[in-house]
Amino acid sequence: MLSGRRLDLLDPSPLDIEIEDIAHGLARVARWNGQTTGDHAFSVAQHSVVVEEICVHLSPGLDPRWRLAALLHDASEYVIGDMISPFKAALGYDYKAIEQRLEHAIHIRFGLPARTPADIRRLIKSADRVCAFFEAVQLAGFGREESIALFGAPPPGYDIEIEPLAPAPAQAQYVERFQRLSEAAGFGPAAPTPASG
Repeated sequence: MLSGRRLDLLDPSPLDIEIEDIAHGLARVARWNGQTTGDHAFSVAQHSVVVEEICVHLSPGLDPRWRLAALLHDASEYVIGDMISPFKAALGYDYKAIEQRLEHAIHIRFGLPARTPADIRRLIKSADRVCAFFEAVQLAGFGREESIALFGAPPPGYDIEIEPLAPAPAQAQYVERFQRLSEAAGFGPAAPTPASG
């Protein structure tokens, strides 16, 4: 990692995870494998911020720690990339196990339970699908009906406009949102862990 951390993908330690590394990586990982319109790819970092916002729309008053979990829902992709769902399924258990170990280490590092409660996981998945609907229609060239068939309809009357950011502002937006939610959840700012010698 650019922070100097060495992260073991098969046995990730929470001590080797830094929010700056996550934000840097996610701001440079493209949703839809980069097959989107605009001057910039739509990054996983920006997608994560939008999903967190949608979670709050779907569940007003959502506890800040679960908003933080929503922001971090794709954080493992900072090292393993964003793979489309059919390819993840084809890779099978090994990929899913690596993804889950990374997610657990990330959650522990930032004060969340290793496993997200089932109801929160469902909420995040719903918000993820709403975001995917808008991404598909606005950025990836899908028609509205096709997007509804694939991802479901967004909540009645709910609309967002997505404008992909360049990597640096997407990274800064992600870190700012992380710090705000972390403090609101009572965890305080995430200080870097000391480097191992």
